[in-house]
Amino acid sequence: MTPEHIRTAIADGVGTITIDRPQRFNSLDVRTSQDLRRAALGMARDEHVRVVVLRGVNRVFCSGADLKYIRGGGTGDDLAYLQPAARAIPDGYGEVFKQILEYLHSTISEIRRAAKPFIAAVDGIAAAGGLGLAMACDLVVASDRSSFEWAYSRTGLTGAESSTFLLPRLIGLRRALELVLLNPRLTAADAQRLGLVTAVYAGDEFEARVSELAAQLAAGPTRAFGVAKGLLNLAAGVDRLDYHLDQELENLARSADGAEFKEGIAAFFEKREAHFSAL
Repeated sequence: MTPEHIRTAIADGVGTITIDRPQRFNSLDVRTSQDLRRAALGMARDEHVRVVVLRGVNRVFCSGADLKYIRGGGTGDDLAYLQPAARAIPDGYGEVFKQILEYLHSTISEIRRAAKPFIAAVDGIAAAGGLGLAMACDLVVASDRSSFEWAYSRTGLTGAESSTFLLPRLIGLRRALELVLLNPRLTAADAQRLGLVTAVYAGDEFEARVSELAAQLAAGPTRAFGVAKGLLNLAAGVDRLDYHLDQELENLARSADGAEFKEGIAAFFEKREAHFSAL
């Protein structure tokens, strides 16, 4: 089937994956998550692709899992993939989150294992799973109109999409706790100071600078880059990423079935502050 919201292109050794779902702020439902995984896997294993650029459209990189889709209960066909027909679907939202995260976590694992560079080109908002997806890439470049936000705590969730694994490795435990507990919205410059972003470009230069960077890497020694990336992954304990992603998925699904998320998602769609202390 032709992907509806994931576009791919390859030119001069540069592969580009674009999340194109502007009506939902480039958030991910199951089909989009499946297509993103398929695209990332294909690019990672295509020897003609020497570097991959991951991006979004319409001044949004990615806003994570689609909460509207989750609130609606997903689809029966999607649930059937993870839930045998003989078992009843549990109450709550956890199983619907699992539909999306199974594919998205696989995508993140593939990005980290790929023996070539992945660049996150962030022009706009990267929040929740979008933040995790960007952090999973080897380089993160952002326009000066971009912002980064943990965001999970706004709806009473625990964090997933590699965020609790990569944040302390990228910026240290103390700073990671600050982002998780206080949930500041970071400008691109803030994110660069913390170590989440490699470079910040002016908005009117962004496309040209991303192209220059991708061309530079595509002209480089891809095999040597891949080996060095693997060694750095080993030094940073990234061999434990898959286990951690499983833990993130199970804990987020559990939190999504709880009272805090029920209040958080209601507040999100009612455009008000969540009242967790009243629970």
